Amino acid sequence: MDEPRWLDDREARVWHAYLDVHRELHGALERQLVRDSGLSLADYSVLVPLSEAPDGLIRARELGAKVGWERSRLSHQIGRMEKRGLVAREECPEDARGSMVRLTPAGRAAIGAAAPGHVETVRRYLFDVLSEEESDVLGRAFARVLRRLGADRDEGRA
Repeated sequence: MDEPRWLDDREARVWHAYLDVHRELHGALERQLVRDSGLSLADYSVLVPLSEAPDGLIRARELGAKVGWERSRLSHQIGRMEKRGLVAREECPEDARGSMVRLTPAGRAAIGAAAPGHVETVRRYLFDVLSEEESDVLGRAFARVLRRLGADRDEGRA
C-alpha cells in the first residue's frame, strides 16, 4: 500500500483557510438572504437556474445536476418551495417518469427581490477584498480543480 501524501504546512494552511472561508461565506450568504428576503440559500440555489432557464422551466434531473444535489434532497427542497408558491412541479411531456420544475410568478418576484442583496454580499466578502489579478488567479485555479473533479467523476473515481 502506498504511503499517504500528507499535506505540508503550507498546504495545510491553505486547506484550512479554504474550509474556513467556505463555512464563513456560506453562513454570511445564508444570514443575508434570510434576513433580507426570507429565502434560504437552498431556495436561492434552486431559483437561480430556474430564473435563467427559458420559460423558467427545467427538467428536475437537470436542476439537480445544476445545484449539485441528490434526487432526494432536491425533491424535499422543491416540496418546501411548492408549499410557499415559489415553484411548481409538472409532468415531463417526453418522459412519463420524469418531472419538470417551473418557476412561478411568486418565485420570479422572490429571486428578483433577493438577487441585489445577495450579489452585494458576494461582492462585499469576496470581490471587494481581492484585486482583479487575485480574482483572475482564483478563477483559473477553481477551473482547474473543477476539471479534475469532473474527470475523476467521469472515470468513477469521485
